[in-house]
Amino acid sequence: MTVRAGVVQGMDHGLRDASRNVYLLTAAQAVLGTIGPVVFAVGGVAGYQLLGDDKSLATAPLTGFNVGVALGAVFVAAASRLLGRKAAFMAGALLGAAGGVLAAYALFLNDFWLFALGLCLSGVSGGFTQKLRFAAADASPVFYKPRAISWILAGGMISAVLGPQLVILTKDMLAPVFFAGAFLALIPTCFAAIAILAFLRLPDLRPVAGAVPIGPVRPLRQIVMNQRFLTGMTCGISTYALMTFMMTGAPIAMVVGCGFSQDMATLGIQWHVLAMFAPSFFTGMLVSRYGAERVVACGLVILMLCALVAHAGIALWNFWGALILLGAGWNFGFIGSTAIVTSSYRPQEADKVQGFHDIILFTAVALASFGSGKVLTAYGWDMLSAAVWPVAAFCLLLLISLFFAEKRRSA
Repeated sequence: MTVRAGVVQGMDHGLRDASRNVYLLTAAQAVLGTIGPVVFAVGGVAGYQLLGDDKSLATAPLTGFNVGVALGAVFVAAASRLLGRKAAFMAGALLGAAGGVLAAYALFLNDFWLFALGLCLSGVSGGFTQKLRFAAADASPVFYKPRAISWILAGGMISAVLGPQLVILTKDMLAPVFFAGAFLALIPTCFAAIAILAFLRLPDLRPVAGAVPIGPVRPLRQIVMNQRFLTGMTCGISTYALMTFMMTGAPIAMVVGCGFSQDMATLGIQWHVLAMFAPSFFTGMLVSRYGAERVVACGLVILMLCALVAHAGIALWNFWGALILLGAGWNFGFIGSTAIVTSSYRPQEADKVQGFHDIILFTAVALASFGSGKVLTAYGWDMLSAAVWPVAAFCLLLLISLFFAEKRRSA
């Protein structure tokens, strides 16, 4: 066998292993990803019903979910170092089942803050799930990374259907305690994910004692102060926070504000989540062909179109159309931003950089979900959509600045 043939054979073997892991992680994402649609479809409305006269805290349980995601980003980094990523992901799925039990129990007790705690625990599981996209990228060859990230997020296509349908089928199962059945349905869902994750064969990225690192490990400050990392993180945070800000308030605005049924609001979330993940089948190819920065810019423009549709009226098509555009804009913006971020650090720097990134990301998302309820109660649905314009414009300026800075460096 020639040296060249050996290299090609090694590359084929590596790509097969990477593809196998990506398919398993995609399936796990599809199953665990149902937690988010279930929580966001009914969490705000359930919180609204549990409160007394002051309804401004209705989205606090959803904030608890997002706080949990931020905490999960810390816990998964520590668990990955101690146990390895496979065991850490399985533990995260177990937390998702526990969160569903606690949320359902809180609904039986009519306890608002215990319900928020249950959603927080579900959010911790969501923080572990967020690491799946990084695990797929880190286990893939450089040329396969954008496609791997896209495949993981494409698993959300199944989540987009499964989550809302779980709500529709089970929300009245334990009546008169509405929505408790939907949270209990998360138990078999999470155990199915554990069974899938058991077949993973991920490379161990934990440092080996006495091993010489490939290249120096830079201080975290040096990495995060890099313009490329800062731009990717800022665009990712802004895209995710804007999506959460509008999505969190949408079911309450539809059911409470405009009189639509819970099923119509749930289907709106289904269309939204489908739009979040459907473009993932080709977003990775677009990133590889046109560059991550252009894809992020397209996502920001789509978010602006979402704000325009939402501002145009309060008919059902306005809500559903805005939610669909919101999901598509998130997909382009977040996948592109993730590709920018993952290109700014080395493999041995992955855990600390990703942990830092996700803490900042989901702290901002938690604040966005909490602010959504306050703004919706005080100013209405129009103000939620108005927030998109200045944030998206600022991110576009950052992308333009990065483009010219890298063009100067390459000249």
